[in-house]
This record gives sequence, C-alpha cells and structure tokens, in this order.
Amino acid sequence: MAKESFDRITHDLFADEVRPGRPKSNPHSRKVQLKINKQKQVLRDRQKGLKRIELKVDSELFNLLNQLSEEQNINRSELITQLLHAQINN
Repeated sequence: MAKESFDRITHDLFADEVRPGRPKSNPHSRKVQLKINKQKQVLRDRQKGLKRIELKVDSELFNLLNQLSEEQNINRSELITQLLHAQINN
C-alpha cells in the first residue's frame, strides 16, 4: 500500500516507520509554509503602514548600497529610505 504525504487517514499505519533527520513539527509542506509566512509578512507590513516599492539598479550601485548599509549597521531597505528622505527634504 502506498502512502501519500498528504494522506491523513493511514498515517497510523506508518507510525513505526523510522525516518532520518529532524522530526516534522509542522503539518504543512515547506512550500505551503513559505506562502503562509509571506502572507503574514505582508499583513505585518500593511499594519505598520509600509508600502512596497520595487527598484532595479545596476550591480555597482547595489554593491555600494550593501557596503554603506553594512558600515552603518542597518539593512539596505532602511538605508534607501534614509537616502530618499534626505533627498526629498533637501
């Protein structure tokens, strides 16, 4: 008898099956977990009043932004936000 990973009826038939690795602590597949986590992240951002902006830059600017954010011990998003605020306020 074959058992599917989403089969909820016959799981007790395979209870003695020893599987290598860490025990599964979440009933969802990794793909579903990632989707749920992304939805939660979007909701948290929305509650904080944050809006998403997609920005494409060349690799030289990208590396410079990464370097500056590491020097200031902030993430790249916070650095770009600070730079935009400074530009707008000037």
